[in-house]
Amino acid sequence: MTKKSEPAVPVPVPEGDGAAPRGVVRQLFTFGRDPLPPMKRPRWLARMPHALVGYAAVFFGFMTPVQLQDHYDVHDPSIVVLALLTGFSIVAALFRPLAAWWLGLLTAGFVAVTIRGTAGPGQTWPWTPMGPFAFAPLILLVALRVPPKVTAVVIGITLACTGVAEAFFRPEHSRSGSMGALLVFGFAGLLGYALRATRLARSQLVAQENLTEEERARRTVLEERSRIARELHDVVAHHMSVISIQAQVAPHLVENPSEELKENLAGIRENALEALTELRRVLGVLRSEHPGDPAAPHHPQPTLAELDGLVDNVRGAGLEVTTEVAGVRRALTPGVELTAYRIVQEALSNCLRHAPGSRVEVGIAYGPRELHLCVANSAPTRPAPPSPGAGHGLLGMRERAGMLGGELAAGPRPGGGYEVRAVLPMDPPGRSPSETKKD
Repeated sequence: MTKKSEPAVPVPVPEGDGAAPRGVVRQLFTFGRDPLPPMKRPRWLARMPHALVGYAAVFFGFMTPVQLQDHYDVHDPSIVVLALLTGFSIVAALFRPLAAWWLGLLTAGFVAVTIRGTAGPGQTWPWTPMGPFAFAPLILLVALRVPPKVTAVVIGITLACTGVAEAFFRPEHSRSGSMGALLVFGFAGLLGYALRATRLARSQLVAQENLTEEERARRTVLEERSRIARELHDVVAHHMSVISIQAQVAPHLVENPSEELKENLAGIRENALEALTELRRVLGVLRSEHPGDPAAPHHPQPTLAELDGLVDNVRGAGLEVTTEVAGVRRALTPGVELTAYRIVQEALSNCLRHAPGSRVEVGIAYGPRELHLCVANSAPTRPAPPSPGAGHGLLGMRERAGMLGGELAAGPRPGGGYEVRAVLPMDPPGRSPSETKKD
């Protein structure tokens, strides 16, 4: 049976991760609102990142004038403005990360200009000892919200500005702060990238789980529709065919039938054939994944003639399978063909799931009135992996055999392994012996 190809499930891709250089530059000047999302688990700590950022803003805002006064002997009233700008830029990064980064970079430049005249031997410039740590939250909050390429450019611009300032404006005998800034900013960028990647992976996993749930529900509906179609085909269509043939034969069983009787029987046969036509149309709708799409073709149900293809697929999956057919192979009624194929298919699937590495023997015997099936496997050569959701295969096989008046038995073999045996009548109960036309 040819299996329909499943539609590809779209996987969300982080926007801008593959942006061109022009797009990266454009994103650097994107000052739109982009609030930091809360933590999902645990819920009572959802706003903890925001509280930590607020604490960092207050702490570094307070430490900025302290360092300027104690380490660089700056007592200008403008240091209060620098402290406010430092704290405000960190808080603003919660909502507009790139705008806050530009503001923080500008503030760092003002701090460098302020301490340039007082930076003495052994003192760092253009960054104060606390400066890279005060700027790191901005790098971290940017990395949490923008693609990695943009984060790399943000860190590169910050370090480039530091290098240019040191190369052309560094006071004599002052110490370089580039190496410390590189380490701190690099760590903040990597941490932000890792946290962002984890958050995106979780969101994609949730989206994938939702798609899986929808797909599972859709498959459940399709399986139920297929089961209904199978029952309609095996029961209702069979009886309608019997009615049609009996109505056709009945006039020949009566001596000198009246014209009225012939007309009534002809009407019965015509109505039965029309009902069969409509029933087949309904079955086509039930078996289709897209019942409203007229372009979706109706694939025929598999028969024992396709058994070789099924066995080849199982061999390709790693099982050693041999087949043996006894008796004269001949076409059976559609219900028997489909049921026999499905029983063998399910038995082989069970061998793949529960008996990896075993040898499987498939036997089919055509008797005068019954079809005998046997699928037996040896003991598995390695432990079977867990198979969640399994356990209804034998029940389904018994139901299929029982619908045709057959029998199915399954159980372990004396020497190890497992065996499934089924006996299906070639003429299911209720079928007219004179019926030669397929359903």
